[in-house]
Amino acid sequence: MRAIWAMLAIAIPGAVLAGGVRGALAAEPTGIWYDHTGRGAVEISKCGAALCGRVVWIKDANNRGACGMQIIGDVRPVGSGQWDGGWIYDPDRDTKYSVELSLVGAQQLKVVGYLGTKFLSETMIWRRAPSDLKRCQA
Repeated sequence: MRAIWAMLAIAIPGAVLAGGVRGALAAEPTGIWYDHTGRGAVEISKCGAALCGRVVWIKDANNRGACGMQIIGDVRPVGSGQWDGGWIYDPDRDTKYSVELSLVGAQQLKVVGYLGTKFLSETMIWRRAPSDLKRCQA
């Protein structure tokens, strides 16, 4: 009997956790996200059937010209909790890459920028910004 209770004590929280994660992954990555550098925030929103993202906050006043710039485009759902097939612009390198987005819970977004193949990729973790973040003026 003790073995059954021990198995239930492990299985039930695991099932609840798995259901919670699955539910979070089914949501869209819309909202405002601080980028991996902490120097900017991007608002990801629906653009027709795809997702796009624009810069809405910049830490350094000298870079305010990027405010309102679209840096993510044409990202489409490809599976449960994943969006791919679009592009992301890297202003530091002045280059566009392919991009895959995946929610990691409610507060983190995995952003994978890649060049042709995901074998040649860079993975970044963005964190959710508060909805009342003071936006820059485009």
